[in-house]
Amino acid sequence: MRDDFLQTTLGRIGARIHRVGLSATYRPGTRTIQRALDEGINLLFCFGIDSQMVSVIREIPPARRERYTIVTGAYNFIWGYPNLRRTLEKRLRQLRTDYIDAFLFLGVTKPKEMPDEIFEEFARFKEEGKIRAAGLSTHDRAFAGELAKRGAVDLLMIRYNAAHRGAERDVFPFLQPHNPAVISYTSTRWTYLMRAPKGWPKESPVPTAPMAYRFVLSNPDIHACLMAPASEKQFVENLAGIRKGPLSEEEMRFMRDFGDHVYKTSKVFFSMADIRDLRRRN
Repeated sequence: MRDDFLQTTLGRIGARIHRVGLSATYRPGTRTIQRALDEGINLLFCFGIDSQMVSVIREIPPARRERYTIVTGAYNFIWGYPNLRRTLEKRLRQLRTDYIDAFLFLGVTKPKEMPDEIFEEFARFKEEGKIRAAGLSTHDRAFAGELAKRGAVDLLMIRYNAAHRGAERDVFPFLQPHNPAVISYTSTRWTYLMRAPKGWPKESPVPTAPMAYRFVLSNPDIHACLMAPASEKQFVENLAGIRKGPLSEEEMRFMRDFGDHVYKTSKVFFSMADIRDLRRRN
């Protein structure tokens, strides 16, 4: 059930959410996070070391806890399999909550990193009432599509934007009948979709951040996309633009064309500092 462009039910998880989720990765300030809650944002992604997000979540009154969907997890990047239970217990203590709405195995790069034992642990966490849903984040679209087809997870967090549209082929056709929730990240492709790529005509327009978000949200297979503003001003401007609603057919064609140019000419690199920062998030 979807009321409008910005309200939906989070797949088989069943929670009613605002389709813009908030991440505090770039430390926008607790005032910005609280402003987001006041604006109706109720899907909150928390790494666990996001002190600003943690402090705001801790202050949510118990009587209002059910209004919010908190998504967090344990990282698996290049250093191997984490202790999921230890990380879950740590998140529960950090956030001062009795349960996590969706607990994810984050940064899965290949199927062998997610053995059957992980699914068994997720099932135990649910039985204990410590989580309500489980899933993963991955760049391996084929694996995500296979999990969706099997109904193996409640939530998939995947990359999807105007430059990276492979999920339209590898994931979205397999969402039914199990209806896992789908949350996307990197809507702006780390801001590359807001800059003219090499060879782009100088007189031609360049998308804004709200256009990048609206492109993602115009796809009905996406339940929500994450926004990670760096300031309150950026959050307010982005949300105002997103509230304009779905892109027109002409705007969608423009975004796809621009995205193709970005994909062909702009490469994304991560430094060791980026990797060390991700590792600390466990």
